[in-house]
Amino acid sequence: MAARFIVEADGGSRGNPGPAGYGAVVRDADTGQLVAEAAEFIGHATNNVAEYRGLIAGLKAARALDPDASVDVRMDSKLVVEQMSGRWKIKHPDMQPLAAEARAVFPRGRVGYTWIPREKNKDADKLANEAMDAGRDGRQWEPRPLAEAGAAATAEEPLPKPPAPKAGWAAPADLGTPTTFVLLRHGETPLTPEKRFSGSGGTDPELSDKGRWQAERAAEALAARGSVQAVVASPMCRTRQTAEIVAARLGLEVRYEEGLREVDFGDWEGLTFAEVQERYPDDLSAWLGSAKAKPTGSAESFTTLTHRAGVARDKILARYAGKTVLVVSHVSPIKTLVRLALGAPPDSMYRMELSAASICAVQYYADGNASLRLLNDSSHLR
Repeated sequence: MAARFIVEADGGSRGNPGPAGYGAVVRDADTGQLVAEAAEFIGHATNNVAEYRGLIAGLKAARALDPDASVDVRMDSKLVVEQMSGRWKIKHPDMQPLAAEARAVFPRGRVGYTWIPREKNKDADKLANEAMDAGRDGRQWEPRPLAEAGAAATAEEPLPKPPAPKAGWAAPADLGTPTTFVLLRHGETPLTPEKRFSGSGGTDPELSDKGRWQAERAAEALAARGSVQAVVASPMCRTRQTAEIVAARLGLEVRYEEGLREVDFGDWEGLTFAEVQERYPDDLSAWLGSAKAKPTGSAESFTTLTHRAGVARDKILARYAGKTVLVVSHVSPIKTLVRLALGAPPDSMYRMELSAASICAVQYYADGNASLRLLNDSSHLR
């Protein structure tokens, strides 16, 4: 069963901007016991930059303990809490990449944000000051043994459980217009009907004649739908060709996003499942059993894909907030986005069917929740 953590984070700057540092503690949500802490002197920076850096460090410390955990972040920075909750816009250019980095640590729906008064954030504040003191003395902060730190930093009162995330359909009306991703898998290539591995490390095949026909049918269906306002696609040949066919029908330009590429399948590229099972049985078994395992000869696992797909998702959400975006991608990235929207475990990837040129739809709300609206619709191909 996945863990539940509470992250308390803070940051400070002596001068604002001035010498700055951050501190973060991670607690077991059920017991209040300290399980990790982090602090660092970051040089010359503002309070807000230090606070965001503390948030990122706390989230990463929680992820290192359990990448499937749910997290309740508690900070005394109203700005960071409101921005990360989606209620305030992030206008400052220094904050935008930090917020995107924080959102990418855990999938959407796994992290909630709560404002707390400063006196209830004293442990993180203490670590931030220790880090700034260390920087003043020309050194970096060094962690204490966890047992010693835990004795001093156990929660003073029982910690309430993080609130359960709201389902997308139940989200209150004041969250504004959701952002909708219409997820379109590319049309067939010569490798598709043979069910051969075709990732980002292979031959980058073009659409077949049938694949172009499928893209044209998808274009007609999406034009009839009439709600798509932007098109973003993986830059690979088959997705680029699919996106260009649809975009031309919709009268839109295509924007390309590297994070939407298919996984690199390494030595498995171009092989069928049976061929991989025969040649690389141990590697295939490991890959099917763990999201952290990589195909033979590849440097990319599904865990790596989850991170980059999450970053790509957040970049698209930031650019097209409140709009309907056609996202043209591949089997693995689309399944990953669906899985993250549902808060489903990694092995759910193997329980989804995603046909060539099929359509899915996910809506994202300002409070960080998501709702799956459509999965593997291929009615336009009948």
